[in-house]
Amino acid sequence: MAATDFKDYYSTLGVSKSASADDIKRTFRKLARKYHPDVNPGDEAAEAKFKEISEAYEVLSDSDKRQKYDQFGRYWQQAESAGSYGGNAADFGGFDFSNYGSFDEFINELLGRFGGGPGAYGAPTGRSPGGYTSYRTSPRGGFGNSFDGFPTAGAPSQQSFDQEAKISLTLSEAFHGTQKRLKIGEDEVEVRIPAGAKQGTKVRLRGKGQLNPYSKQRGDIYLIVNLLPHHIFQFEGENLVCEVPIAPDESVLGGKIQVPTPDGSVTMNLPPGVKSGQSLRLRGKGWPSPKGARGDQLVRVVITPPKTLTEQERELYEKIQRDRTTDPRRHLSQVRL
Repeated sequence: MAATDFKDYYSTLGVSKSASADDIKRTFRKLARKYHPDVNPGDEAAEAKFKEISEAYEVLSDSDKRQKYDQFGRYWQQAESAGSYGGNAADFGGFDFSNYGSFDEFINELLGRFGGGPGAYGAPTGRSPGGYTSYRTSPRGGFGNSFDGFPTAGAPSQQSFDQEAKISLTLSEAFHGTQKRLKIGEDEVEVRIPAGAKQGTKVRLRGKGQLNPYSKQRGDIYLIVNLLPHHIFQFEGENLVCEVPIAPDESVLGGKIQVPTPDGSVTMNLPPGVKSGQSLRLRGKGWPSPKGARGDQLVRVVITPPKTLTEQERELYEKIQRDRTTDPRRHLSQVRL
């Protein structure tokens, strides 16, 4: 940069020459949120402003560069070149923002590359090995919509490059386990879904996520199971449930009925006097656990009157109606509001 091209980096960031490193960092973050190209798509003025504040931050966030800038003014880069650092200011003219998976990822790398390595600026403890905070990028790629807080300085963690995707399974596939052949980028991979997968179960594909430019390793992809509806079985919490219609006489007298299970039809004892909507339990006929043990299946009975009657059936029902001694609505007769 020629002497006549001197830029007042303090003015660019809007801070005083006595501003602390934390003040400079805080101000840069605020301005970066405002002018970042992903927040202002197609706005060339905002992009130019972003490049200016990034250049200013590069210098003022580095204690050695800032000292030379304060001491030598417009000739600070000549002093930098003559010193131990050498002139290596970043060229923002051809900056490619598409190389980053999210806005936080860009800022994290920027803060780390411009003098914010592990432990800089009083970074909090409890970070990942390597001195950085892990966070997740948008599964769709590009810059995410969340700008609440910034990761601590340094390179992003391997976990940053994990991704998520949904995989839909029939209830049979989830119950028995299955294998799916999926196309991920240019690769085709065989995915094994273990028996007993439930809604929301995550299946991990190691090394199939985004490429970490620091470690040159890929993150993981987590396939989230989505169970397709079934015409008989459904989940209620942890229980596998099915509805079974019963005739009015079966409700009164009880008996043995056939009910469906994931393994096929079984015989179940129906107790006399069962109510419509009541659930009966079939032990060991439910959904398998990851360790192979079977849970219970609930059978919800629904009393279903016949749509058509023979003459004899009608006569019998009429006789029952005439001779019946109980009134199931007796307890309602005195109800008032």
